[in-house]
Amino acid sequence: MASQTDQIASPSLDRDTLLDLARDRAQLTDFGDIWFLEPMDQFIAASNREGRLTPAGHASTTEVIVKGLVSRLRMVEDIKRHPEILDEKVEVAGIILGLPRTGSTIFQRLLASAPGMTGLRWYEAQNFAPFPGEERGNPSERRAYAQAMIDGWLQLAPELASIHPLEPDAPDEEILVLGQMFVSTMIEGMNFVPSFARWLNDYDQSKGHEDLRTILQYLQWQDPTRRGAKWILKSPSNLPYTEVAAKAFPDALLIMTHRDPLQTVPSYVSMQAALYKLSATLTDREVGEFWFPRLVEWMRLFEGARERIGEHRFIDIDYREVGKDPMTQAERVLSRVGIPVDERLEAVLGEFLAGNKREQRPMHDYSLERFGLDEEAIKREFAAYRERYIL
Repeated sequence: MASQTDQIASPSLDRDTLLDLARDRAQLTDFGDIWFLEPMDQFIAASNREGRLTPAGHASTTEVIVKGLVSRLRMVEDIKRHPEILDEKVEVAGIILGLPRTGSTIFQRLLASAPGMTGLRWYEAQNFAPFPGEERGNPSERRAYAQAMIDGWLQLAPELASIHPLEPDAPDEEILVLGQMFVSTMIEGMNFVPSFARWLNDYDQSKGHEDLRTILQYLQWQDPTRRGAKWILKSPSNLPYTEVAAKAFPDALLIMTHRDPLQTVPSYVSMQAALYKLSATLTDREVGEFWFPRLVEWMRLFEGARERIGEHRFIDIDYREVGKDPMTQAERVLSRVGIPVDERLEAVLGEFLAGNKREQRPMHDYSLERFGLDEEAIKREFAAYRERYIL
């Protein structure tokens, strides 16, 4: 539990203060469409009410919000100066989703390494607008900012090195950007805000994905070598809101990665415990008590969405098959999105795999008992999913 000292020492988040901090840092005032203020207010209220932020957590949450607002201010200004940004033709060829901890990170990076493919880089997700004075095509300060973030995280939670590979230039999740607009599950992944998670279930998140498309245009304009490449997006946290992503990018193949929930549930809860440790005071059991039913809810929301979307949009990728033969599984997807399977592709994918083996990182140690999880309960709640995709 949070101590009384922690609760007193951590000030409340305040919308107007955060907006002013962003304006001061950017020396700009135009946020464009301010639709994001509604979810921002909901998030702030939930954080102040139940977030149990430590002083360090309040500071880091403030920085995440302010840097996102600053990127927005800078992008709006750049579009005014360079309206051709909105002429960039962005093709999102695939969106990886599925339960967390199903091998989606390495699979996205494998696909993004293919000739003719690209992905949202981690440093771009942290600051999607160039810093002042940045030479186009040389985002060294943004890379340094991202590396400093990673170093800080690993100092506070070294176990993250074994859970999720953190690299400034590697492709990562677009929810890191959507979270800066307060419309993604990244928020509940980084901050303990159960009431906000419930509110988000019924909120129309389409504006966030409209802005995401603009941000992809903006990133492509920043790096013209991406023109003509196909984007591969990825976030397991798309799972409960699959229809939003599917409608935003109607030509994208929906790539669902699968792994037994008996492994994914405790692995993800372990990851969440490490992330919450960066900003809040929760016990391992409290993390398990929130995230197990939340993951069950994610899957139930997804099952209905998949039925409405239609099977023609989906391809299923088994974690076990990726482990046995990642090349074949990657080529299954790439051939569906129009990337020719030839010797050049195989050489590039092979080179990527040689440099990104799981044994090159520490092993991730987790258990059901640590988080108060029960094997029979997981089997029961995910019975239909396990029967269809795992067993």
